[in-house]
Amino acid sequence: MFEKVAFTMYAVTDAARARDFYENTLGLKVGMHGNFGDIHWIEYDLPGGGCIALTNATGKPPGGGGTIAIEVSDLDAVVSDLTAKGVQFQGDLIKGPHCRMANCLDSEGNSLVLHQLDKK
Repeated sequence: MFEKVAFTMYAVTDAARARDFYENTLGLKVGMHGNFGDIHWIEYDLPGGGCIALTNATGKPPGGGGTIAIEVSDLDAVVSDLTAKGVQFQGDLIKGPHCRMANCLDSEGNSLVLHQLDKK
C-alpha cells in the first residue's frame, strides 16, 4: 500500500524570503505553488526524484523538523486501516489541486502525511 516518499515538508513563516532562499540561493526551480489568502504552498521537484514542500499552513514554527509525506495507492483504505489500529488523525482529508492527503501522528507524536495523487 505504501509506495514512496511523496514529499518532505518544512514550515516557513515568510514565504517570499523562503522562495528567495530556495530559488536564488540554492538555485532550485519552483514547481507547483499557490496561496489561499495568507496560506502558502510552494514545491520544488528535484531532478532525481523527490520533492521539497514549503508551507505556513501547519501552524508550527520553522526549525522544528520536517514532515514526511508517504505516497499511498488507496488513501481511503489506508486511513480506514490505521484508524482501526488506533492511529490519531488530525483534521479531515485535504483535497489539493492534484492530490488528497490525511495527516496523522506516529507513536512519538511526529507528523506524517499520507498522500495520494489523483488518477490521470
